[in-house]
Amino acid sequence: MSKNLLKRIFTSVVLLIILFIINYNGSLIFLLSLIIVSIIIFDEFINIFKKILGPLFLKSNFKTATYGQLNFKYLLINFLVFIYLLFIFSLSTYKIHYLESSTLFLFVICTCFLSDIGGYVLGKTIGGKRLTKISPNKTISGSAGSFGFSLISIPIFSYSNIELNFNIILLIFCLLISFVNQLGDLFISYLKRKAKIKDTGKILPGHGGMLDRFDGIIFALPFSYLLLNLIK
Repeated sequence: MSKNLLKRIFTSVVLLIILFIINYNGSLIFLLSLIIVSIIIFDEFINIFKKILGPLFLKSNFKTATYGQLNFKYLLINFLVFIYLLFIFSLSTYKIHYLESSTLFLFVICTCFLSDIGGYVLGKTIGGKRLTKISPNKTISGSAGSFGFSLISIPIFSYSNIELNFNIILLIFCLLISFVNQLGDLFISYLKRKAKIKDTGKILPGHGGMLDRFDGIIFALPFSYLLLNLIK
């Protein structure tokens, strides 16, 4: 087992422990923690777009109109990312935790974490055909590992908590969470390739930035909230 994988697993376990503590220590602490995480992710998002748009700005030093257009696009990106993280991600996450169930919130988070670990382990161990051109490190075997490992959260939660009983709906729900989590991961990987960076930061050992760890989660949690409201 590589040192980087050990770091990733250790960081994930520590984060899960912190999440468990925050999850059961009142809504105010949960909300403040969510805002802090969202601010860090927002900063990392904007740094990515700075690197993507940077060369374009440099090439447009003598073209005021083009520079203005790029500047407007950059401000628009800032605004859209801010709106998404503040209202869509943060609000839906808080509602899952506060209005639905704190256990359900942990279930979604654990599913995403296990999906990431499964994708990394099988992708590195088996390798094989590339999944997409967007990210050369993503393989079909890794995607299969993500789906497979995500299902581990079902027995963990269904046998330890009466709120989540095992059934076909929970199985499909789990696989859909893994699917959206993988799409989010691919989307951020695409942006990082455009920005020509490996990690969005250095805050988390084995992962990089906060966005590197929560890339799929920031899409999976809003999706989970939407899906829950559709099936009610």
